[in-house]
Amino acid sequence: MRALLVDRSAPGGLRLGTAPDPEPAPHQALVRVTATSLNYGEVAFGLDTAPDGTVLGWDAAGIVERAAADGSGPAEGTPVVTLMPAGGWAELRAVDTGLIGAAPAGADLGALATIPVAAASALRALHRIGPLLGRSVLVTGATGGVGRYAVQLARAAGAHVVASTGSPARNGELLRGLGAHEVIASPKEATGPVDGVVDLVGGPQLVEAYQALAPGGTLVATGHSSGQGEDFAFGTLFGDAARHDRSVVSFYLLGCTGLGRDLGWLAHRVAAGELDPGITWRGDWDDAAEAVDALLGRRLHGKAVLTIGS
Repeated sequence: MRALLVDRSAPGGLRLGTAPDPEPAPHQALVRVTATSLNYGEVAFGLDTAPDGTVLGWDAAGIVERAAADGSGPAEGTPVVTLMPAGGWAELRAVDTGLIGAAPAGADLGALATIPVAAASALRALHRIGPLLGRSVLVTGATGGVGRYAVQLARAAGAHVVASTGSPARNGELLRGLGAHEVIASPKEATGPVDGVVDLVGGPQLVEAYQALAPGGTLVATGHSSGQGEDFAFGTLFGDAARHDRSVVSFYLLGCTGLGRDLGWLAHRVAAGELDPGITWRGDWDDAAEAVDALLGRRLHGKAVLTIGS
């Protein structure tokens, strides 16, 4: 099969080449991939650490070419959204059936390819905060792929949504259009305590966001784009009346159960136009180096989608 292979001598660290066809285990379906979306983490870290010749790629959408031998998962011919720790940047992918979401017939698979890491992470982070109806949620790094989905999902769940972005003047209209009630430049500008935080930045912003939590509030550390550590000043973690029972939690997406159901539900929402996939770059896999360069240069907010095998 053809695939995008790690090659540090090539532009963007990738080249089109060939790799062996995957051999699915009994609990895996073989999926013919038509689109993948790039994630900053896999581009920034995977290309630096994976051996040359590796096929990376967490996200992929396509059509089931061969159903799982054990009878689990969708049937042959079903359009699907898939998540695995690698293998998405290739024409064929073997996928655990628990990590496959069935998509509606005729859906834009390029749009659905944005779902696995970005939308599923946003959904699970909001689940971790708890019931959202009538509560307030702060999303930091709100213009990125996960952030855009988090704003939309929190608004749909009945929360008052506060979106934090480095440039409210440039991004305010976009974020309000996605459902944000307020757009601010940093968590320090929050007008009142919030019940939950989806933090996608880490570093000093995580500390600021934690300090914006109401008693009983939860901050879910979901992304770490700042590349900085967190330094909590003495007293920040005191539990007096105004700071009672606040928590910081994290999660590993592939450690979650029930992801196939989440992926299918999200696929139907995107296909119906209820969720905006936030695609800001779209092209053929021949142009992968351009998308990688834009991601690493922080010039691309939202999602980059590659057409596979065209």
